[in-house]
Amino acid sequence: MELERFKSTVIPLREKLQIFAKGILRNDIDAEDAVQETFLRLWNVRSQLNTHPNIGGFAMQTLKNICIDRLRSERYDVAIDNVAISTTAVTPYTYTEQNDSVTVIRKIIDTLPETQRRIMLMRDVEGYELDEIAEIMGAGAATVRVNLSRARKTVRDKFLSINK
Repeated sequence: MELERFKSTVIPLREKLQIFAKGILRNDIDAEDAVQETFLRLWNVRSQLNTHPNIGGFAMQTLKNICIDRLRSERYDVAIDNVAISTTAVTPYTYTEQNDSVTVIRKIIDTLPETQRRIMLMRDVEGYELDEIAEIMGAGAATVRVNLSRARKTVRDKFLSINK
């Protein structure tokens, strides 16, 4: 695809892409960055766009993937300290007890082998699916399940031994 055809076919999609990205990212600046990255990716595969039956759909799918990648990368910034503490029966005693438990569990998680620690944080804190974790870790889903199970068992056993 030549520059002029690219300009006449892809660039007019900017407003539609911008609205879509803002709906996902909830930020004008991040949405604009995602649209720009979409244009760059489309430009890099412009030779394939000549034969593509739906360039607008392809652009939207590319933008959606970019937005999802950005949201996922933000997940890594979640600290375990930000895990919500149950507020069903808030008394100073229960709040302190739950807060202390979170601190103890965090210390136990920090002692896990690196692979188990990462898998446990991705699954239980950041909410990734097992297939996503397997892809990120470059391992099979069965391996991820085994490591997650071992990590949870270790944390449970150590926590229970501390709180006897």
